[in-house]
Amino acid sequence: MAVVTLHGDAFNTQGELATVGTQAKDFSLVRNDLSEANLETFAGKKKILSIFPSLDTPTCAMSVRTFNKNASELQNVVILNISADLPFAQGRFCGAEGIDKVETLSTFRSNFGSEYNLEFTDGPLKGLLSRSIIILDENNKVIYSEQVAETADEPNYEAVLKALK
Repeated sequence: MAVVTLHGDAFNTQGELATVGTQAKDFSLVRNDLSEANLETFAGKKKILSIFPSLDTPTCAMSVRTFNKNASELQNVVILNISADLPFAQGRFCGAEGIDKVETLSTFRSNFGSEYNLEFTDGPLKGLLSRSIIILDENNKVIYSEQVAETADEPNYEAVLKALK
């Protein structure tokens, strides 16, 4: 069980974040058009899994905007923004914000949070996902992972981009 904070108050997640060198578990997440995506959908590419509670928070929205901006600089990399938001809400957010270089995926109809050990098990965000970054290589091995200690903080973008080199 990992402990992270929200405005200084400690809360638990279901388990520990995947470590560098481990093989990523497959997943089934829902795209904005309600089709399903899994690791095979993005075969042959490096994958940044940007995981967070909800687009309806300022920090989560900022991270999606920042990764969308960074996406044009990356070759053979797909950025997957994963949250519990419904696909309809994700689609509205991306349309309103001009988000077009990254993909949003919903945990709707999925056990992703528990499979990846990132689901909050207590506190006000119980059932949502802990803010984390997991980078997978082309063969779905973890090459970088970060669980943001304070949920209200953004991930370390510089470290993420450096890990891709």
